[in-house]
Amino acid sequence: MPAEMSRNAKILATLGIALAMFLAALDQTIVGTALPRIVAELQGLDYYAWVATSYLVASTTMTPISGKLGDLFGRRSALLVGIVGFVLASALCGQAQDMTELIAFRGVQGLFGGVLFSNVFASVADLFDPKTRARVQGIFGGIFGIASVVGPVVGGYLTDNLTWRWVFYVNVPVGIIALAAVFFFLPSVAHKASWRDIDFLGAVTLAATLVPLLVGLSITRDHDWSSPEVLGLLAFSAIMGLIFFLIEQREKHAIVPFGLWKNRTFAVSMITSFFVAFGMFGAILYVPLIYQGILGIAATNSGLLITPMMVGLIGGSILTGQIITRVDRYRLVGTVAMIVMMSGLWLLGQVTVDTKEIEVVRDLVLVGAGLGATFPLYINASQAAVARQYLGVVSSQIQFWRNIGGTIGVAIFGAVLSHDLPKKIQENIAALNLPSAIVSNLSTSTSPQAIFDPAKIAALRASVPPALQPVIDQILVAVRAALASTIHEVFLYATVIVGVAVVASVFLREVPIRGHTPREQQEVRDAEAREEAPAFGA
Repeated sequence: MPAEMSRNAKILATLGIALAMFLAALDQTIVGTALPRIVAELQGLDYYAWVATSYLVASTTMTPISGKLGDLFGRRSALLVGIVGFVLASALCGQAQDMTELIAFRGVQGLFGGVLFSNVFASVADLFDPKTRARVQGIFGGIFGIASVVGPVVGGYLTDNLTWRWVFYVNVPVGIIALAAVFFFLPSVAHKASWRDIDFLGAVTLAATLVPLLVGLSITRDHDWSSPEVLGLLAFSAIMGLIFFLIEQREKHAIVPFGLWKNRTFAVSMITSFFVAFGMFGAILYVPLIYQGILGIAATNSGLLITPMMVGLIGGSILTGQIITRVDRYRLVGTVAMIVMMSGLWLLGQVTVDTKEIEVVRDLVLVGAGLGATFPLYINASQAAVARQYLGVVSSQIQFWRNIGGTIGVAIFGAVLSHDLPKKIQENIAALNLPSAIVSNLSTSTSPQAIFDPAKIAALRASVPPALQPVIDQILVAVRAALASTIHEVFLYATVIVGVAVVASVFLREVPIRGHTPREQQEVRDAEAREEAPAFGA
Protein backbone atom coordinates (compact mmCIF):
# COMPACT_ATOMS: atom_id res chain seq x y z
CA MET A 1 0.00 0.00 0.00
CA PRO A 2 1.45 3.40 -0.93
CA ALA A 3 2.76 5.30 2.07
CA GLU A 4 2.00 8.76 0.71
CA MET A 5 -1.74 8.81 1.43
CA SER A 6 -2.97 12.04 2.95
CA ARG A 7 -4.77 11.93 6.29
CA ASN A 8 -8.10 12.89 4.71
CA ALA A 9 -7.74 10.27 1.97
CA LYS A 10 -7.01 7.60 4.56
CA ILE A 11 -10.06 8.64 6.60
CA LEU A 12 -12.32 8.54 3.55
CA ALA A 13 -10.91 5.19 2.43
CA THR A 14 -11.53 3.80 5.91
CA LEU A 15 -15.07 5.15 5.81
CA GLY A 16 -15.66 3.34 2.52
CA ILE A 17 -14.32 0.08 3.96
CA ALA A 18 -16.48 0.53 7.07
CA LEU A 19 -19.58 1.12 4.94
CA ALA A 20 -18.79 -2.00 2.92
CA MET A 21 -18.70 -4.07 6.10
CA PHE A 22 -21.80 -2.39 7.49
CA LEU A 23 -23.56 -3.18 4.22
CA ALA A 24 -22.86 -6.90 4.56
CA ALA A 25 -23.44 -7.04 8.33
CA LEU A 26 -26.72 -5.11 8.15
CA ASP A 27 -28.13 -7.45 5.54
CA GLN A 28 -27.74 -10.41 7.88
CA THR A 29 -30.10 -8.83 10.43
CA ILE A 30 -32.43 -6.55 8.49
CA VAL A 31 -34.01 -9.30 6.38
CA GLY A 32 -35.24 -11.42 9.29
CA THR A 33 -37.82 -8.84 10.35
CA ALA A 34 -39.37 -8.76 6.89
CA LEU A 35 -39.47 -12.53 6.33
CA PRO A 36 -43.02 -13.12 7.62
CA ARG A 37 -44.34 -10.43 5.23
CA ILE A 38 -42.24 -11.82 2.37
CA VAL A 39 -43.55 -15.33 2.92
CA ALA A 40 -47.14 -14.08 3.06
CA GLU A 41 -46.83 -12.17 -0.22
CA LEU A 42 -44.80 -14.72 -2.18
CA GLN A 43 -46.68 -17.73 -0.79
CA GLY A 44 -43.59 -19.68 0.24
CA LEU A 45 -43.85 -20.79 3.86
CA ASP A 46 -42.18 -24.13 3.07
CA TYR A 47 -39.07 -22.27 1.87
CA TYR A 48 -38.94 -19.80 4.78
CA ALA A 49 -35.61 -20.96 6.21
CA TRP A 50 -33.88 -21.17 2.84
CA VAL A 51 -33.90 -17.39 2.42
CA ALA A 52 -31.29 -17.25 5.20
CA THR A 53 -29.66 -20.61 4.45
CA SER A 54 -28.86 -19.78 0.82
CA TYR A 55 -27.10 -16.58 1.90
CA LEU A 56 -25.15 -18.34 4.66
CA VAL A 57 -23.99 -21.20 2.44
CA ALA A 58 -22.88 -18.91 -0.38
CA SER A 59 -21.19 -16.40 1.93
CA THR A 60 -19.29 -19.00 3.95
CA THR A 61 -18.12 -20.81 0.81
CA MET A 62 -16.93 -17.63 -0.88
CA THR A 63 -15.14 -16.15 2.15
CA PRO A 64 -11.88 -18.18 2.01
CA ILE A 65 -11.81 -18.12 -1.80
CA SER A 66 -12.13 -14.34 -2.05
CA GLY A 67 -9.66 -13.83 0.79
CA LYS A 68 -7.00 -15.57 -1.27
CA LEU A 69 -7.99 -13.66 -4.42
CA GLY A 70 -7.57 -10.41 -2.47
CA ASP A 71 -4.02 -11.44 -1.59
CA LEU A 72 -3.27 -12.20 -5.24
CA PHE A 73 -4.94 -9.29 -7.05
CA GLY A 74 -5.30 -6.60 -4.40
CA ARG A 75 -7.95 -5.63 -1.87
CA ARG A 76 -9.25 -2.63 -3.80
CA SER A 77 -10.35 -4.73 -6.77
CA ALA A 78 -11.96 -7.31 -4.48
CA LEU A 79 -13.91 -4.67 -2.55
CA LEU A 80 -15.10 -2.94 -5.70
CA VAL A 81 -16.33 -6.23 -7.17
CA GLY A 82 -17.92 -7.16 -3.87
CA ILE A 83 -19.78 -3.87 -3.46
CA VAL A 84 -21.05 -3.73 -7.05
CA GLY A 85 -22.15 -7.37 -6.97
CA PHE A 86 -23.80 -7.02 -3.57
CA VAL A 87 -25.76 -3.93 -4.61
CA LEU A 88 -26.94 -5.50 -7.87
CA ALA A 89 -27.93 -8.71 -6.09
CA SER A 90 -29.84 -6.63 -3.50
CA ALA A 91 -31.77 -4.95 -6.29
CA LEU A 92 -32.58 -8.35 -7.77
CA CYS A 93 -33.82 -9.59 -4.38
CA GLY A 94 -36.13 -6.58 -4.23
CA GLN A 95 -37.51 -7.53 -7.66
CA ALA A 96 -38.13 -11.20 -6.82
CA GLN A 97 -41.57 -12.44 -7.88
CA ASP A 98 -41.56 -15.76 -6.05
CA MET A 99 -39.61 -17.58 -3.35
CA THR A 100 -37.46 -19.50 -5.81
CA GLU A 101 -36.18 -16.27 -7.33
CA LEU A 102 -35.62 -14.73 -3.92
CA ILE A 103 -33.65 -17.73 -2.65
CA ALA A 104 -31.51 -17.74 -5.81
CA PHE A 105 -30.82 -14.00 -5.61
CA ARG A 106 -30.03 -14.30 -1.90
CA GLY A 107 -27.43 -16.91 -2.80
CA VAL A 108 -25.84 -14.50 -5.28
CA GLN A 109 -25.96 -11.77 -2.65
CA GLY A 110 -24.22 -14.13 -0.22
CA LEU A 111 -21.37 -14.72 -2.65
CA PHE A 112 -20.56 -11.03 -2.79
CA GLY A 113 -21.19 -10.65 0.94
CA GLY A 114 -18.44 -13.21 1.46
CA VAL A 115 -16.14 -11.12 -0.75
CA LEU A 116 -16.78 -8.07 1.45
CA PHE A 117 -16.32 -9.84 4.79
CA SER A 118 -13.09 -11.54 3.73
CA ASN A 119 -11.38 -8.35 2.52
CA VAL A 120 -12.50 -5.66 4.97
CA PHE A 121 -10.09 -6.44 7.82
CA ALA A 122 -7.24 -7.18 5.44
CA SER A 123 -7.82 -3.76 3.84
CA VAL A 124 -7.50 -2.13 7.26
CA ALA A 125 -4.24 -4.02 7.75
CA ASP A 126 -3.00 -2.61 4.44
CA LEU A 127 -3.88 0.96 5.39
CA PHE A 128 -2.54 1.27 8.93
CA ASP A 129 0.51 0.45 10.98
CA PRO A 130 -0.05 -2.33 13.56
CA LYS A 131 -0.69 -0.03 16.52
CA THR A 132 -3.30 2.08 14.72
CA ARG A 133 -4.74 -0.97 12.98
CA ALA A 134 -5.66 -2.61 16.28
CA ARG A 135 -7.61 0.46 17.37
CA VAL A 136 -9.40 0.79 14.05
CA GLN A 137 -10.32 -2.88 13.95
CA GLY A 138 -11.69 -2.57 17.47
CA ILE A 139 -14.06 0.05 16.12
CA PHE A 140 -14.85 -2.15 13.12
CA GLY A 141 -15.77 -4.99 15.45
CA GLY A 142 -18.36 -2.70 17.00
CA ILE A 143 -19.99 -2.26 13.60
CA PHE A 144 -21.28 -5.82 13.85
CA GLY A 145 -23.03 -4.89 17.08
CA ILE A 146 -24.50 -1.72 15.61
CA ALA A 147 -25.82 -3.62 12.60
CA SER A 148 -27.42 -6.22 14.86
CA VAL A 149 -29.40 -3.53 16.66
CA VAL A 150 -30.14 -1.24 13.73
CA GLY A 151 -31.04 -4.02 11.28
CA PRO A 152 -34.27 -5.31 12.87
CA VAL A 153 -35.46 -1.79 13.69
CA VAL A 154 -34.87 -0.47 10.17
CA GLY A 155 -36.25 -3.67 8.65
CA GLY A 156 -39.45 -3.40 10.64
CA TYR A 157 -39.89 0.28 9.78
CA LEU A 158 -39.33 -0.22 6.05
CA THR A 159 -41.62 -3.25 5.93
CA ASP A 160 -44.45 -1.48 7.77
CA ASN A 161 -44.21 1.91 6.07
CA LEU A 162 -43.02 1.06 2.55
CA THR A 163 -42.78 -2.59 1.43
CA TRP A 164 -40.55 -5.51 2.28
CA ARG A 165 -38.72 -4.89 -0.99
CA TRP A 166 -37.12 -1.77 0.52
CA VAL A 167 -35.29 -4.02 2.96
CA PHE A 168 -33.14 -4.87 -0.06
CA TYR A 169 -33.34 -1.56 -1.93
CA VAL A 170 -31.88 0.30 1.08
CA ASN A 171 -28.54 -1.38 0.29
CA VAL A 172 -28.31 0.53 -2.99
CA PRO A 173 -27.61 4.08 -1.66
CA VAL A 174 -25.33 2.77 1.09
CA GLY A 175 -23.45 0.69 -1.47
CA ILE A 176 -23.05 3.61 -3.87
CA ILE A 177 -21.45 5.74 -1.14
CA ALA A 178 -19.13 2.89 -0.15
CA LEU A 179 -18.25 2.26 -3.79
CA ALA A 180 -17.34 5.91 -4.38
CA ALA A 181 -15.17 6.09 -1.26
CA VAL A 182 -13.28 2.88 -2.09
CA PHE A 183 -12.91 3.76 -5.77
CA PHE A 184 -11.54 7.27 -5.26
CA PHE A 185 -9.56 6.94 -2.03
CA LEU A 186 -8.38 3.35 -1.55
CA PRO A 187 -5.14 3.03 -3.54
CA SER A 188 -4.56 0.11 -5.83
CA VAL A 189 -1.51 -2.09 -5.39
CA ALA A 190 0.65 -3.45 -8.20
CA HIS A 191 0.67 -7.24 -8.41
CA LYS A 192 2.25 -9.90 -10.59
CA ALA A 193 -0.54 -12.47 -10.30
CA SER A 194 -2.50 -13.74 -13.29
CA TRP A 195 -5.53 -15.96 -13.73
CA ARG A 196 -3.16 -18.94 -13.92
CA ASP A 197 -2.37 -18.42 -10.24
CA ILE A 198 -5.99 -18.98 -9.22
CA ASP A 199 -6.58 -22.31 -7.49
CA PHE A 200 -9.64 -23.31 -9.54
CA LEU A 201 -9.59 -26.96 -8.54
CA GLY A 202 -9.23 -26.02 -4.90
CA ALA A 203 -12.17 -23.61 -5.18
CA VAL A 204 -14.40 -26.31 -6.72
CA THR A 205 -13.52 -28.95 -4.14
CA LEU A 206 -13.85 -26.43 -1.29
CA ALA A 207 -17.35 -25.55 -2.48
CA ALA A 208 -18.16 -29.26 -2.82
CA THR A 209 -17.07 -29.65 0.81
CA LEU A 210 -18.82 -26.68 2.35
CA VAL A 211 -22.15 -26.63 0.53
CA PRO A 212 -23.28 -30.14 1.60
CA LEU A 213 -21.83 -29.58 5.08
CA LEU A 214 -23.77 -26.36 5.66
CA VAL A 215 -26.95 -27.65 4.03
CA GLY A 216 -26.74 -30.86 6.05
CA LEU A 217 -26.39 -28.92 9.30
CA SER A 218 -29.17 -26.51 8.31
CA ILE A 219 -31.78 -29.20 7.57
CA THR A 220 -31.41 -30.66 11.07
CA ARG A 221 -34.28 -28.27 11.89
CA ASP A 222 -36.70 -30.72 10.30
CA HIS A 223 -34.60 -33.88 9.81
CA ASP A 224 -33.10 -36.18 12.42
CA TRP A 225 -29.33 -36.28 12.65
CA SER A 226 -29.51 -39.97 11.76
CA SER A 227 -31.68 -39.39 8.67
CA PRO A 228 -30.29 -40.48 5.28
CA GLU A 229 -30.43 -36.87 4.05
CA VAL A 230 -28.24 -35.50 6.84
CA LEU A 231 -25.83 -38.44 6.98
CA GLY A 232 -25.49 -38.53 3.20
CA LEU A 233 -24.66 -34.83 2.95
CA LEU A 234 -22.17 -34.96 5.83
CA ALA A 235 -20.48 -38.08 4.43
CA PHE A 236 -20.12 -36.51 0.97
CA SER A 237 -18.73 -33.36 2.59
CA ALA A 238 -16.13 -35.40 4.49
CA ILE A 239 -14.97 -37.16 1.32
CA MET A 240 -14.68 -33.90 -0.61
CA GLY A 241 -12.91 -32.30 2.33
CA LEU A 242 -10.23 -34.97 2.20
CA ILE A 243 -9.83 -34.47 -1.55
CA PHE A 244 -9.58 -30.68 -1.01
CA PHE A 245 -6.88 -31.20 1.63
CA LEU A 246 -4.81 -33.37 -0.71
CA ILE A 247 -5.15 -30.90 -3.58
CA GLU A 248 -4.05 -27.98 -1.42
CA GLN A 249 -0.83 -29.75 -0.45
CA ARG A 250 0.33 -29.55 -4.09
CA GLU A 251 -1.00 -26.11 -4.98
CA LYS A 252 1.47 -23.20 -5.07
CA HIS A 253 -1.22 -20.57 -4.42
CA ALA A 254 -3.51 -22.64 -2.21
CA ILE A 255 -6.78 -21.09 -1.05
CA VAL A 256 -6.08 -22.55 2.39
CA PRO A 257 -2.33 -23.00 3.00
CA PHE A 258 -2.62 -25.73 5.63
CA GLY A 259 0.97 -25.12 6.62
CA LEU A 260 -0.25 -21.99 8.40
CA TRP A 261 -1.72 -24.27 11.06
CA LYS A 262 1.86 -24.93 12.18
CA ASN A 263 1.89 -21.29 13.25
CA ARG A 264 0.61 -21.43 16.82
CA THR A 265 -0.77 -17.90 16.81
CA PHE A 266 -2.78 -18.59 13.67
CA ALA A 267 -4.02 -21.99 14.91
CA VAL A 268 -5.12 -20.71 18.33
CA SER A 269 -6.87 -17.72 16.76
CA MET A 270 -8.90 -19.98 14.46
CA ILE A 271 -9.77 -22.48 17.21
CA THR A 272 -10.93 -19.80 19.63
CA SER A 273 -12.96 -18.05 16.92
CA PHE A 274 -14.71 -21.34 16.10
CA PHE A 275 -15.66 -22.21 19.66
CA VAL A 276 -16.61 -18.66 20.64
CA ALA A 277 -19.00 -18.47 17.67
CA PHE A 278 -20.34 -21.91 18.56
CA GLY A 279 -21.25 -20.73 22.06
CA MET A 280 -22.30 -17.23 21.03
CA PHE A 281 -25.33 -18.45 19.12
CA GLY A 282 -26.63 -19.95 22.34
CA ALA A 283 -27.12 -16.39 23.52
CA ILE A 284 -28.33 -14.67 20.37
CA LEU A 285 -30.89 -17.25 19.26
CA TYR A 286 -32.53 -17.89 22.60
CA VAL A 287 -32.66 -14.44 24.13
CA PRO A 288 -36.19 -13.86 22.72
CA LEU A 289 -37.29 -17.15 24.33
CA ILE A 290 -35.93 -15.96 27.67
CA TYR A 291 -37.77 -12.66 27.50
CA GLN A 292 -41.05 -13.79 25.98
CA GLY A 293 -41.18 -17.42 27.01
CA ILE A 294 -39.69 -17.58 30.50
CA LEU A 295 -40.30 -14.04 31.79
CA GLY A 296 -43.56 -13.53 29.87
CA ILE A 297 -42.51 -10.09 28.60
CA ALA A 298 -44.15 -8.94 25.38
CA ALA A 299 -41.63 -7.94 22.73
CA THR A 300 -42.66 -6.54 19.38
CA ASN A 301 -39.14 -5.99 18.11
CA SER A 302 -36.51 -8.70 18.44
CA GLY A 303 -33.72 -6.18 17.85
CA LEU A 304 -34.44 -4.47 21.16
CA LEU A 305 -34.04 -7.75 23.03
CA ILE A 306 -30.34 -8.13 22.17
CA THR A 307 -29.49 -4.43 22.54
CA PRO A 308 -27.78 -4.93 25.96
CA MET A 309 -25.60 -7.65 24.49
CA MET A 310 -24.62 -5.46 21.54
CA VAL A 311 -23.83 -2.52 23.82
CA GLY A 312 -21.41 -4.80 25.64
CA LEU A 313 -20.02 -6.06 22.34
CA ILE A 314 -19.35 -2.58 20.99
CA GLY A 315 -17.72 -1.46 24.23
CA GLY A 316 -15.64 -4.64 24.56
CA SER A 317 -14.42 -4.45 20.95
CA ILE A 318 -13.41 -0.79 21.09
CA LEU A 319 -11.75 -1.11 24.51
CA THR A 320 -9.78 -4.20 23.51
CA GLY A 321 -8.55 -2.49 20.37
CA GLN A 322 -7.00 0.14 22.63
CA ILE A 323 -5.64 -2.26 25.26
CA ILE A 324 -3.78 -4.76 23.08
CA THR A 325 -1.45 -2.07 21.74
CA ARG A 326 -0.45 -1.13 25.29
CA VAL A 327 0.22 -4.48 26.96
CA ASP A 328 2.68 -7.25 26.20
CA ARG A 329 0.66 -10.16 27.61
CA TYR A 330 -2.40 -9.52 25.49
CA ARG A 331 -3.33 -13.20 25.29
CA LEU A 332 -4.60 -12.83 28.87
CA VAL A 333 -7.03 -10.19 27.60
CA GLY A 334 -8.67 -12.82 25.42
CA THR A 335 -8.68 -15.42 28.19
CA VAL A 336 -10.28 -13.04 30.69
CA ALA A 337 -12.78 -11.81 28.09
CA MET A 338 -13.98 -15.34 27.36
CA ILE A 339 -14.25 -16.11 31.07
CA VAL A 340 -16.50 -13.03 31.34
CA MET A 341 -18.52 -14.38 28.40
CA MET A 342 -18.78 -17.77 30.11
CA SER A 343 -20.08 -16.15 33.28
CA GLY A 344 -22.76 -14.33 31.29
CA LEU A 345 -23.83 -17.53 29.52
CA TRP A 346 -23.94 -19.45 32.79
CA LEU A 347 -26.04 -16.75 34.45
CA LEU A 348 -28.46 -16.76 31.51
CA GLY A 349 -28.85 -20.47 32.11
CA GLN A 350 -30.03 -19.72 35.66
CA VAL A 351 -32.98 -17.59 34.54
CA THR A 352 -36.32 -18.70 35.98
CA VAL A 353 -39.87 -17.35 35.85
CA ASP A 354 -39.01 -15.25 38.92
CA THR A 355 -35.82 -13.66 37.52
CA LYS A 356 -35.88 -9.88 37.17
CA GLU A 357 -35.43 -8.40 33.71
CA ILE A 358 -32.51 -6.25 34.84
CA GLU A 359 -30.59 -9.43 35.72
CA VAL A 360 -30.98 -10.69 32.15
CA VAL A 361 -29.75 -7.31 30.88
CA ARG A 362 -26.66 -7.65 33.10
CA ASP A 363 -25.97 -11.15 31.81
CA LEU A 364 -26.28 -10.05 28.19
CA VAL A 365 -23.85 -7.19 28.73
CA LEU A 366 -21.31 -9.69 30.10
CA VAL A 367 -21.74 -11.98 27.10
CA GLY A 368 -21.45 -9.09 24.68
CA ALA A 369 -18.38 -7.57 26.35
CA GLY A 370 -16.54 -10.89 26.32
CA LEU A 371 -17.51 -11.60 22.73
CA GLY A 372 -16.59 -8.10 21.55
CA ALA A 373 -13.12 -8.36 23.04
CA THR A 374 -12.32 -11.39 20.89
CA PHE A 375 -13.02 -9.58 17.60
CA PRO A 376 -10.01 -7.24 17.37
CA LEU A 377 -7.69 -9.40 19.47
CA TYR A 378 -7.49 -12.54 17.35
CA ILE A 379 -7.68 -10.82 13.98
CA ASN A 380 -4.76 -8.59 14.94
CA ALA A 381 -2.76 -11.42 16.49
CA SER A 382 -3.14 -13.65 13.43
CA GLN A 383 -2.37 -10.81 11.01
CA ALA A 384 0.77 -9.94 12.95
CA ALA A 385 1.92 -13.57 12.93
CA VAL A 386 2.09 -14.11 9.17
CA ALA A 387 3.82 -12.57 6.18
CA ARG A 388 1.95 -9.82 4.33
CA GLN A 389 1.17 -12.16 1.45
CA TYR A 390 -1.20 -14.10 3.74
CA LEU A 391 -3.15 -11.16 5.22
CA GLY A 392 -6.24 -11.91 3.19
CA VAL A 393 -6.05 -15.63 3.95
CA VAL A 394 -5.87 -15.22 7.73
CA SER A 395 -8.52 -12.48 7.79
CA SER A 396 -10.94 -14.60 5.78
CA GLN A 397 -10.18 -17.71 7.82
CA ILE A 398 -11.25 -15.94 11.02
CA GLN A 399 -14.63 -15.12 9.48
CA PHE A 400 -14.87 -18.59 7.93
CA TRP A 401 -14.39 -20.44 11.22
CA ARG A 402 -16.84 -18.13 12.95
CA ASN A 403 -19.46 -19.00 10.33
CA ILE A 404 -18.80 -22.72 10.64
CA GLY A 405 -18.89 -22.58 14.44
CA GLY A 406 -22.11 -20.60 14.43
CA THR A 407 -23.79 -22.99 12.00
CA ILE A 408 -22.85 -26.05 14.05
CA GLY A 409 -23.97 -24.26 17.22
CA VAL A 410 -27.38 -23.47 15.74
CA ALA A 411 -27.84 -27.10 14.65
CA ILE A 412 -26.81 -28.67 17.95
CA PHE A 413 -28.55 -26.22 20.27
CA GLY A 414 -31.65 -26.38 18.12
CA ALA A 415 -31.64 -30.17 18.37
CA VAL A 416 -31.39 -29.96 22.17
CA LEU A 417 -34.30 -27.54 22.35
CA SER A 418 -36.59 -29.40 19.94
CA HIS A 419 -35.86 -32.76 21.62
CA ASP A 420 -36.14 -31.82 25.29
CA LEU A 421 -38.68 -28.99 25.43
CA PRO A 422 -41.85 -30.86 24.32
CA LYS A 423 -41.16 -33.68 26.78
CA LYS A 424 -40.62 -31.30 29.70
CA ILE A 425 -43.76 -29.33 28.87
CA GLN A 426 -45.82 -32.51 28.85
CA GLU A 427 -44.28 -33.64 32.14
CA ASN A 428 -44.98 -30.32 33.85
CA ILE A 429 -48.55 -30.15 32.62
CA ALA A 430 -49.17 -33.79 33.56
CA ALA A 431 -48.03 -32.95 37.09
CA LEU A 432 -50.90 -30.43 37.35
CA ASN A 433 -53.50 -33.24 37.04
CA LEU A 434 -55.73 -31.15 34.78
CA PRO A 435 -58.97 -32.28 33.16
CA SER A 436 -58.34 -33.95 29.82
CA ALA A 437 -60.66 -31.48 28.07
CA ILE A 438 -58.27 -28.63 28.86
CA VAL A 439 -55.09 -30.56 28.09
CA SER A 440 -56.43 -31.52 24.67
CA ASN A 441 -56.62 -27.83 23.71
CA LEU A 442 -52.88 -27.37 24.20
CA SER A 443 -50.48 -27.62 21.23
CA THR A 444 -47.49 -28.36 23.41
CA SER A 445 -46.37 -31.45 21.57
CA THR A 446 -46.04 -29.83 18.15
CA SER A 447 -45.49 -26.14 18.68
CA PRO A 448 -44.45 -25.25 22.24
CA GLN A 449 -43.70 -21.64 21.44
CA ALA A 450 -47.28 -21.14 20.23
CA ILE A 451 -48.29 -20.97 23.89
CA PHE A 452 -46.40 -17.63 24.16
CA ASP A 453 -48.34 -16.07 21.29
CA PRO A 454 -50.85 -13.55 22.77
CA ALA A 455 -53.46 -14.63 20.22
CA LYS A 456 -53.00 -18.29 21.16
CA ILE A 457 -53.22 -17.47 24.86
CA ALA A 458 -56.38 -15.44 24.30
CA ALA A 459 -57.92 -18.32 22.32
CA LEU A 460 -57.01 -20.76 25.09
CA ARG A 461 -58.60 -18.55 27.73
CA ALA A 462 -61.73 -18.17 25.62
CA SER A 463 -62.04 -21.96 25.36
CA VAL A 464 -62.61 -22.43 29.10
CA PRO A 465 -65.20 -20.94 31.51
CA PRO A 466 -64.21 -18.05 33.82
CA ALA A 467 -63.92 -20.37 36.79
CA LEU A 468 -61.04 -22.18 35.10
CA GLN A 469 -59.02 -19.08 34.22
CA PRO A 470 -56.61 -19.67 37.17
CA VAL A 471 -55.90 -23.09 35.66
CA ILE A 472 -54.71 -21.39 32.47
CA ASP A 473 -52.28 -19.34 34.55
CA GLN A 474 -50.98 -22.57 36.07
CA ILE A 475 -50.49 -24.02 32.61
CA LEU A 476 -48.53 -20.98 31.43
CA VAL A 477 -46.28 -21.11 34.49
CA ALA A 478 -45.69 -24.84 33.93
CA VAL A 479 -44.77 -24.28 30.27
CA ARG A 480 -42.44 -21.41 31.15
CA ALA A 481 -40.79 -23.52 33.84
CA ALA A 482 -40.22 -26.28 31.28
CA LEU A 483 -38.68 -23.76 28.89
CA ALA A 484 -36.45 -22.39 31.65
CA SER A 485 -35.21 -25.90 32.40
CA THR A 486 -34.44 -26.57 28.74
CA ILE A 487 -32.79 -23.19 28.24
CA HIS A 488 -30.66 -23.96 31.28
CA GLU A 489 -29.28 -27.00 29.46
CA VAL A 490 -28.65 -25.05 26.25
CA PHE A 491 -26.71 -22.31 28.01
CA LEU A 492 -24.81 -24.84 30.11
CA TYR A 493 -23.62 -26.50 26.90
CA ALA A 494 -22.74 -23.08 25.46
CA THR A 495 -20.72 -22.28 28.58
CA VAL A 496 -18.75 -25.52 28.26
CA ILE A 497 -18.07 -24.87 24.57
CA VAL A 498 -16.69 -21.39 25.30
CA GLY A 499 -14.64 -23.03 28.06
CA VAL A 500 -12.83 -24.97 25.33
CA ALA A 501 -11.95 -21.63 23.71
CA VAL A 502 -10.64 -20.39 27.07
CA VAL A 503 -8.30 -23.36 27.33
CA ALA A 504 -7.10 -22.86 23.75
CA SER A 505 -6.49 -19.14 24.34
CA VAL A 506 -3.85 -19.88 26.96
CA PHE A 507 -1.62 -21.32 24.23
CA LEU A 508 -1.65 -18.19 22.07
CA ARG A 509 1.86 -17.00 21.22
CA GLU A 510 1.95 -13.23 21.54
CA VAL A 511 3.45 -11.77 18.39
CA PRO A 512 4.25 -8.08 19.00
CA ILE A 513 1.63 -5.77 17.53
CA ARG A 514 2.87 -2.52 19.05
CA GLY A 515 6.03 -0.48 19.28
CA HIS A 516 7.30 -1.40 15.81
CA THR A 517 7.88 0.62 12.72
CA PRO A 518 6.35 -0.84 9.54
CA ARG A 519 9.78 -2.20 8.55
CA GLU A 520 10.32 -3.83 11.96
CA GLN A 521 6.84 -5.29 11.85
CA GLN A 522 7.48 -6.76 8.41
CA GLU A 523 10.66 -8.34 9.76
CA VAL A 524 8.59 -10.03 12.47
CA ARG A 525 6.21 -11.39 9.86
CA ASP A 526 9.02 -12.60 7.63
CA ALA A 527 10.69 -14.35 10.54
CA GLU A 528 7.43 -16.11 11.36
CA ALA A 529 6.98 -17.09 7.73
CA ARG A 530 10.49 -18.57 7.52
CA GLU A 531 10.01 -20.45 10.77
CA GLU A 532 6.63 -21.97 9.97
CA ALA A 533 6.11 -21.55 6.24
CA PRO A 534 3.48 -23.67 4.50
CA ALA A 535 4.93 -26.66 2.69
CA PHE A 536 4.25 -25.79 -0.93
CA GLY A 537 4.92 -28.14 -3.78
CA ALA A 538 4.79 -31.85 -4.12
